[in-house]
Amino acid sequence: MPASAKNFKKSCPNPRFSNLSLLRMAFPPLEPQPDPEPYLRLLAQHERWLATYVYSLVARCHDADDILQEVKVTLWKQFSKFEQGTNFRAWARTVATHQVLNHRRAARKHEAVSVEEDFIEAIAAEIDRQSDALDRKTDALRLCVQKLPDGHRKMVQWRYFDECSINEIADRTQRTADAVYRLLSRIRAVLNECVSRQAS
Repeated sequence: MPASAKNFKKSCPNPRFSNLSLLRMAFPPLEPQPDPEPYLRLLAQHERWLATYVYSLVARCHDADDILQEVKVTLWKQFSKFEQGTNFRAWARTVATHQVLNHRRAARKHEAVSVEEDFIEAIAAEIDRQSDALDRKTDALRLCVQKLPDGHRKMVQWRYFDECSINEIADRTQRTADAVYRLLSRIRAVLNECVSRQAS
């Protein structure tokens, strides 16, 4: 089964090369070196999505790792064709899907692999749809958290980002643990309602 978006980082090894190292390997030393900063900025924004996308489509971790590195190199080699301000994720998705399909075609020569291209495209489109929906919810949640009163925002930070226990938050705010539970429950309800309004 393909590694899920939730656990692929735990189950698969870290990439063997840094992004900058991959870019340097993409061009021979004697060729002029393009400025990598614009590409690296966009890659940093979308790298986790890109990794999740590739690992969701490839069964073996080491194959997915190789494909992901090849995708990054290909994106860099073709970056001059990318129009700044357009959808980097859609462009990267096309390149990544192409690399995955190439891998599948090569695998068919050595083992019984018979996944149709339309099926891969359908899976890819569904991953993309869910990822876009998650991005919209994340953006909405970020805006809603910013609208909270300072004290409530701090409690959200302590509980869900700093992973403080209820008792630790109670000590910091001089409340009882039960009072902290009730307040966090109300804050979650406010955030859920706010996110729903933003999404509608």
